[in-house]
Amino acid sequence: MRINLMIEGQESVTWAEWVALARAAEQAGLEGLFRSDHYQSVASRTERSALDAWVTLGALGAITERIRLGTMVSPASFRHPSVLAKSVVTADHVSGGRIELGMGAGWHELEHRTYGFDFHDLGTRYEVFEEQVEIVTRQFREERFDHHGTHYRLQACEANPKPVQSPSVPVILGGVAGPRSSRLAARFADEYNTVFPTLDAVAARRRNLAAACEAVGRATLPLSVMTGCLLGRDAAEVADRARLLKERSGAEGDLGSWLDGLRPSWVIGTVEQAAARLDALGDAGVSRVMLQHQLHDDLDMVALMGELVAR
Repeated sequence: MRINLMIEGQESVTWAEWVALARAAEQAGLEGLFRSDHYQSVASRTERSALDAWVTLGALGAITERIRLGTMVSPASFRHPSVLAKSVVTADHVSGGRIELGMGAGWHELEHRTYGFDFHDLGTRYEVFEEQVEIVTRQFREERFDHHGTHYRLQACEANPKPVQSPSVPVILGGVAGPRSSRLAARFADEYNTVFPTLDAVAARRRNLAAACEAVGRATLPLSVMTGCLLGRDAAEVADRARLLKERSGAEGDLGSWLDGLRPSWVIGTVEQAAARLDALGDAGVSRVMLQHQLHDDLDMVALMGELVAR
């Protein structure tokens, strides 16, 4: 199982903390560091801060040597697709070819309203997203093309330079593998990511994705999972981290009930218990995980993730 660190950058992660997290991820032997792409706390804590995702990743690319770096995910509503593609390619050059791009339609209405981004109805947001995915992937791969869509028009676009990675920066799309997202991923994606799934949900979503890929004559896409993670060297340490996370999140109820509600979809426990969960995900067809670490100032837990890699 390929193991990556996932950080919710909009919850007041400072530049110094980003540097520490990236270096800890490299030292732990993790495959990569992924971050969310939000302008504002998704917990609606408007006092919290967020550094720009792509500026952060480009800067981290310059000071790291091995880990892969990417977004989970960049909303289509934040940037023109040509701006997004140029930012991604620039970061790919800075990092020497270690960038991945996760893309989504955008969902957090408050940050759109606060920062002045258009927040269309879901159908329109998805139309914009579909056009962006096509434009970005064509800029990565094609020498010259036109695009005449409902939301964007490009004429004789020659996007240079191309990514360092050949034939393209990997593009990750995702969701719950419904018909529309599965069809789009089958056309354009290099990987499909699904979030916080149970094992039964993984199996169902993998079947949907395989059917969509078969319909367009390609092999099924690799399936990855992004989910929450709480690790400890023993049960007491797991409980201590869980208690702190519950307090920071503002969740109600007793600790045991709160944890029990997370266990069907999260990776929780000692390294041995977490390894068993990852093995089960692998048996269900998952090729890699992005482990969401919400206690981002806790580097010791990043080291425990590294023990999962070394097992």
